[in-house]
Amino acid sequence: MNWFTTPLGAGGAHRVTVPGCRKVLVIVPTVVAGTRLLDLLPLLDSDFRVQTYFTQPEPDVGTAQFLSAVGGLVIPWEMAVQHEFDLVLAASYRFVDRAPGPVLVLPHGASALKSRQRVRSAGRDAQPTHGLDRQLLMRGGKVPASVIALSHDHELEVLVESCPEALPAAVVAGDICLDRMRAGLPFREHYRRALGVGPEETLVTISSTWTADSTFCQRPELYRELPKSFRTAAVLHPNIWAAHGAWQVRSWLADCDVIVVPPEEGWRATMIASDVVIGDHGSTTQYAAGVGARMLLATCPEVRHGSLAHVLREAVPLYTDDIAEAVVVEGFAELISSRLDRSGAILRAAMYRLLGIPEPARTVPISPVRHGR
Repeated sequence: MNWFTTPLGAGGAHRVTVPGCRKVLVIVPTVVAGTRLLDLLPLLDSDFRVQTYFTQPEPDVGTAQFLSAVGGLVIPWEMAVQHEFDLVLAASYRFVDRAPGPVLVLPHGASALKSRQRVRSAGRDAQPTHGLDRQLLMRGGKVPASVIALSHDHELEVLVESCPEALPAAVVAGDICLDRMRAGLPFREHYRRALGVGPEETLVTISSTWTADSTFCQRPELYRELPKSFRTAAVLHPNIWAAHGAWQVRSWLADCDVIVVPPEEGWRATMIASDVVIGDHGSTTQYAAGVGARMLLATCPEVRHGSLAHVLREAVPLYTDDIAEAVVVEGFAELISSRLDRSGAILRAAMYRLLGIPEPARTVPISPVRHGR
């Protein structure tokens, strides 16, 4: 990129048609973070006072392709950190301590607490950690994030114990991903048509997170052995695509009669369209349960007690060979978010507070998810 052609460059100022904009920087280290942050950006739509930039802090082909498809103004990380931005958006704590402006951090999955329990140190002093752990939130004795978006009041209670220094930054904002899925529920038949699923057909979606504990690794036979009377869709975590490559993923599934949902968008519409979802401990499975899908588990490893994955593990049967055993987990949406259908308004208010300008008078409704195909 020629730095001087951007609004930030000294030689690019004369090329700007809309001068004097507040500057928003979107940090996209991975496709996972990028897809989550795209849920935030419509909250800034139609505001001529705001210019949004994207940056990729480290090289990754898949993330670069994702950003190219978004069509935003992408600037090098080296350029971004040389300027001051009015608002920085992130969905990961990586690079937050180097962010050139006040940061709003959004969870990049269901719940900021995570489902898998990690261990911070070995031996007798081993301590379980989670997504609101002190070591994650603090850098150099300070909390670099200006706003830490939480999905649920319970997370605020955890934060009181784990990192009280972060409480001034905490905002219980609900879950904008879930809210967008809920907004898409009336369009279920539209999503099914986009997937090529007929009104009388049964759509079974196999949901997989990444790592060797996932559905994709533990139960690969599911993609081949579900009854042919069903339509089958495969939703795979973006990290599977990133680590192995799109060609390899499609090669592995070449003999499977499945609808392969792209990693960038479409998985949420597919969950809404599904008659049954067979999943694991990943967030996509949890979001499916959150919109009332009938659920079965393909696999579920040991997870953090009380986590969303633990609730599903206790409530949802393992799939053997009968999808009729699938169950709806009542009230699961309220476990994901304690601000159902209000996340857009809360997050928008936080964003404009950091921008230092009043919110536009017009409201911005939460948009339904796209089908992505």
